[in-house]
Amino acid sequence: MTDRSFTLLPDTGEPGFGVYVHWPFCAAKCPYCDFNSHVRHQPVDQSRFVAAFLGELKAVRAISGAKTVTSVFMGGGTPSLMDPSTVGAILDGIAANWHMPDGIEITMEANPSSVEATRFHGYRAAGVNRVSLGVQALNDPDLRFLGRLHDVADALKAIKLAREIFPRMSFDLIYARPNQTVDAWERELKEAMSYAVDHLSLYQLTIEEGTAFYGLHKAGKLIVPDDEHAATLYEATQEITAREGLPAYEVSNHARPGAESRHNLTYWRYGDYAGVGPGAHGRLTQGRTKIATVAERHPETWLAAVEQNGHGIIEREDLDHEAQADELLLMGLRLREGVDLARWQQLSGRDPDPDKEQFLLDHGFIERLGNSRLRCTPPGMLILDAVVADLAC
Repeated sequence: MTDRSFTLLPDTGEPGFGVYVHWPFCAAKCPYCDFNSHVRHQPVDQSRFVAAFLGELKAVRAISGAKTVTSVFMGGGTPSLMDPSTVGAILDGIAANWHMPDGIEITMEANPSSVEATRFHGYRAAGVNRVSLGVQALNDPDLRFLGRLHDVADALKAIKLAREIFPRMSFDLIYARPNQTVDAWERELKEAMSYAVDHLSLYQLTIEEGTAFYGLHKAGKLIVPDDEHAATLYEATQEITAREGLPAYEVSNHARPGAESRHNLTYWRYGDYAGVGPGAHGRLTQGRTKIATVAERHPETWLAAVEQNGHGIIEREDLDHEAQADELLLMGLRLREGVDLARWQQLSGRDPDPDKEQFLLDHGFIERLGNSRLRCTPPGMLILDAVVADLAC
């Protein structure tokens, strides 16, 4: 049964400090996926990768200095392909480098096809208290279209197990699939919310260069909803989830009050985070400078680099205040709570351009929350990139 003894620390509203761990391996590559994921047909040497993760954690700690961790997120790839002992060793490594209080959110992504009760119990014993399931669809034809290795029965089994074993659970769905109607999506969404879920990540299907879907789309063999229909599906998503008690707190993320992802809030509130593992990104503050780090993407190349150099970081950039202000705006306007204007003004050294702000206000794309915050309206979220570009200039 769910661990009723677990109590999540309260959300202070501060950005916090997260640790992101990237496990890059998958059982198969999904045709829509442009994440840093790799298929290996021989068993991965997990003990060797654990040693490398521990080494890179130590190297990143030397950059970040002492911190109190407010969340950990294990993403991928498919982290649920890790042995529970691997997860435990990595979490122990995080605790050895930074202060890691009880009650923080520790999330692991999992695919329904790799879910077993014994593994889930092992992850919970290792310290994971939130699982994010890559369900993606609740009908078998669309799961096959998306290249998933599970069917609906597997998904429902995984959801049930997650509810029983972990204090907190979320799952992902992809919409704006070919020929998807608003009515069909509404039925699917309502079914998803009926599984006593308190958090959903709902992403529009996008065609990314380098994916299998990209080639099919370019050849005219894959037709996805046009912009108008995709916008209609997005608007319906907002209405349905709000009506059912899971309003959007970010462009693609919906939660009952208090069930928001603490780790993702760190990103969107522009907090610091350590990124370890192949392809992981980080943002770490030293004094008045924020350092952007990027690790080598290829798993075995990253592994060799860590074994030789103590880390796999291949890019390290000092972000000036203007770049930080732009990133703060880009991330914060995704949130329903909006952007802390005083923080943005301190970084940028200026107020928003009055003419551009007034234009966006007059057209209902943004709104002020008193004098302290600025946020996008629902129509503004549909043209978020344009709103950010206007305000950043």
